[in-house]
Amino acid sequence: MYARTATAAVAATALMGAGALLMPTADTQTTGRGTATAGLANTGTGTGIRTASARTADAKPGAPVVFAHRGASAYAPENTLAAVDKADALGFDWVENDVQFTKDGVLVVVHDTDLKRTTNAEEVFPDRAPWAVKDFTAAEIARLDAGSWFGPQFAGTRVPTLKQYLDRIERNHQKLLLEIKSPETYPGIEKETLRVLSQKGWLDRDHVKNRLVVQSFGADSVKKVHQQRPDVTTGFLGTPAVADLPSYAAFTDQINPSYTSISADYVTAVHALKGAHGKRLRVNTWTVNDAATAAKTAGFGVDGIITNTPDVVREATG
Repeated sequence: MYARTATAAVAATALMGAGALLMPTADTQTTGRGTATAGLANTGTGTGIRTASARTADAKPGAPVVFAHRGASAYAPENTLAAVDKADALGFDWVENDVQFTKDGVLVVVHDTDLKRTTNAEEVFPDRAPWAVKDFTAAEIARLDAGSWFGPQFAGTRVPTLKQYLDRIERNHQKLLLEIKSPETYPGIEKETLRVLSQKGWLDRDHVKNRLVVQSFGADSVKKVHQQRPDVTTGFLGTPAVADLPSYAAFTDQINPSYTSISADYVTAVHALKGAHGKRLRVNTWTVNDAATAAKTAGFGVDGIITNTPDVVREATG
């Protein structure tokens, strides 16, 4: 799912947020939202901002679940630990991310298939055009600044590996909507994603039942995840024709379309079917960033809304 590049106004807002969380020092920094420990992006370790018992974002019954898209990406650099922590500070359990393979087979959390928009790859590696994620090792990507493009307070923020990302959301007691990005580019990414999830404890009963969804725009990729781990909840990103929905229901639990492509009738058609685990197919729609659209989309009866501005959507729908 594609979000807008941060505008100057959003970047300015971000400076008041969790920017200090991933600055390359080990000091305690005070931000506009409170105090946070810095210097943790490179290791994926640190001290939690909130615990599950300290949540203040409980939605009213029947309100859509709010997913922080690439973390709270309106307020911190997308897909970074700073964005995860900002979502946590705002009180949101669910975060969405994107995973891809490096040249040496490490899963990293980044959206674009190239590194140009959200890192300084062109500056650090000027002779490596087109700067595709798949052409760089994990060690090379770890050198990149993934925060300065968003705002100067985020300078030094790093692209996290999936392992670092899982450590952080585990520490925060958060939940994960994980997107396998461009699976056609990365043979075997489904198996490796499941391997890392298992290694980090994310395929135990509690995580699988309550805290994890794996999704992709690639139907074959979703099928592979379902075949390899039938217990894992899966989602298909897209808007299949109503007539085709039964075939998708055989291997997925969610139909997750763009909000621009759905109506109340479409949501009703999805809900009429049972998914791969025998429960009603769910609809999580993306990417809704303003109150009016959030209220309208909630009126369609969607189960979840994926957003860069989770606080705005929560206020409009919950």
